[in-house]
Amino acid sequence: MSENESLSSLRDVQRLEHLGIPFPRRHAIWEFDFDNLSYEWRRLFSEILGTFLLVFVAAGAGTISAFSHVEIGRAAAVVAPGLMVMAIILFMGTISGAHLNPVVTLAFALRKEFPWKRVPAYLVAQIVGAVLACLVLFAMFGRVGDLGATLPGLHVTEFQATIMEIILTLGLVSTILGTSSGAQNVGSLSAVAVGGYIALAGLFSSPISGASMNPFRSLGPDLVLGNYSDIAVYLIGPTVGAILAVLFAIILRGKGGDLQAARAAQGTLEPVLVKDGAHDEIAK
Repeated sequence: MSENESLSSLRDVQRLEHLGIPFPRRHAIWEFDFDNLSYEWRRLFSEILGTFLLVFVAAGAGTISAFSHVEIGRAAAVVAPGLMVMAIILFMGTISGAHLNPVVTLAFALRKEFPWKRVPAYLVAQIVGAVLACLVLFAMFGRVGDLGATLPGLHVTEFQATIMEIILTLGLVSTILGTSSGAQNVGSLSAVAVGGYIALAGLFSSPISGASMNPFRSLGPDLVLGNYSDIAVYLIGPTVGAILAVLFAIILRGKGGDLQAARAAQGTLEPVLVKDGAHDEIAK
C-alpha cells in the first residue's frame, strides 16, 4: 500500500494490523473522518438532542414550579440537570462527545483534542437545542417563571455573579477535561463525576448566580423572551472559567492532544486522529 492511499474504515486498519501489514498512519483516517457526512449529522443531532434535554430540565424546573404553583425545591431543581447530564453522557456520549455546552467545546479545541473546523457546527447545534427547549416550554406553559432564566440572586451584584460563574465553570471544565484524559482512565465514571459536580455546584451556589456554567443554557430563555439584561454574566463568566481550566490542565497534564481525551471529545463513530507534531496516532 502506498503512503498516499487512504483507508476507508477502522475495520481496514484493524484487518491490516491483524495481518501484520504496515499502513500509512499519517494519511489514513483524518480526511475520511471529517468528510463522512453520514456520521457528522448524527453527531450534530446528538448535540441538539442532548442540549435540548439538558435545557428542558434545567429551565423547566423553574417554569413548571411557577406554572403549577407547587414549589419543587431548590435541591430538586439543581440536582435534576446533573442527573440529566449523567444520563446523556451514558446513553450517547460516544456519538458526539456530549459537550452540550459551548465552553466545553472551546476547552477541548484549545486542548487540541477536538478539531477547530468542527467547532462552529457544534455551537450552532447547541444553541438550536437550547432555544428549541425554551420554545417548547413557552408553548406548553407560556411566559411564566421567566422560562427558568438564570439571574443573579437578590442583593447579588453582576460582578459577584460573574466571579461565581467563573469559579463554578473552572471546576466543571476541569472535571470534564480531567476525567476524559488517559491519565485518569475512569471511563463511564466520568458521567457520574460530571453529573455529580453539576448537582454539587447548584446545591451550594444557585442563590448567587443560578449556577448556569453554560452560556447557551442561559441564552436560550433570553432569546425566547427577548430579555438580555444580565446575559453578560453568563457569557463572560463561563468562558473565562473554561479558559482558566485549560490553563490549569496544561499545568497538571501538559499541552493536550491526549488520545483517550480525543476519543471522549469527538465520539467514537469513526476513528480519531490526534496530531501532536511528532507523529499521528489512530484511536481504536
